Amino acid sequence: MLLRDKLSLLQIFRMTWKLDIIMIIFCTLAYFTDTYWLRDHISIPISITAVLGTALAFFIGFNNNQAYDRWWEGRKIWGALVNDSRTWARNLITFCESDDHGQATTLARRMVFRHLAFVYALKSALRKDGDTYYEGYLSPEETKSVAMSKNAPNAVLNLQATDLRTLRDLQAVDGFLFRDINSRLTAFTDQLGMCERIRNTVFPPSYLFFTRVFIWFYVMMTTFSLSENIGPWAILFGWAVGFVFHVTHQNGLSIMDPFETNPMSLPLNSISRTIEINMLEMLGHSPLPSPVEPVSKQYLL
Repeated sequence: MLLRDKLSLLQIFRMTWKLDIIMIIFCTLAYFTDTYWLRDHISIPISITAVLGTALAFFIGFNNNQAYDRWWEGRKIWGALVNDSRTWARNLITFCESDDHGQATTLARRMVFRHLAFVYALKSALRKDGDTYYEGYLSPEETKSVAMSKNAPNAVLNLQATDLRTLRDLQAVDGFLFRDINSRLTAFTDQLGMCERIRNTVFPPSYLFFTRVFIWFYVMMTTFSLSENIGPWAILFGWAVGFVFHVTHQNGLSIMDPFETNPMSLPLNSISRTIEINMLEMLGHSPLPSPVEPVSKQYLL
């Protein structure tokens, strides 16, 4: 996630220089094709490119809206996960009654630690990076149990449900508190499922493919129509038009998969660390881990 709302010219150049070179070459070829061959056969009016540009703008706008919906839904899910995690820890630490042997207190604290395993297992599953940091918050037996599951975050939630039942059997929680804590487990399951839905639902490839094709076709037609009126300057204006449409389309592509590891994606590392710091502080743990540092002081992962 970017930390600043402005981009420098150097950043823009680094992101687009390859595309700029390709477009200039493409527009140059289109100009010479029109000058030395097409102009003798047909004249392309400006009105044609105006109609094409309007249709293409709607098409790109639709793609970008759908991409932003995916990104914003992911952000809302992880925002809710932060709040539910704090409530989960507070309820277990504060309201669970201690028994004579302290078993309930130990169990409640273990459930708080284990929730951090759920958060990091969820992050690892969404990014598919093979990160096993979450195993540090599980016992060796629990690690083996989770490793045998095809869905590590869900396996952690199953362990939580088992310990919650034990707390009820120990009468450390009454019926109302049991219902509230169990509702948090249900919320975590819902958040897991919603993240998986976004992660596993591929954006229709036909939208992306034809949008790219239409943009290049529009750039070519613009260069053809302008070359008859302004000569070689059509190359520059063709590039300018293509730059606007291509960059607008790329903005949507950059947030289409919100759980990827890139500057425009959601800062799952940072959010997970925030949850970790908050919950360890509630447990009285010391020292606390440091917040995730921005990459080059520009964005968080």
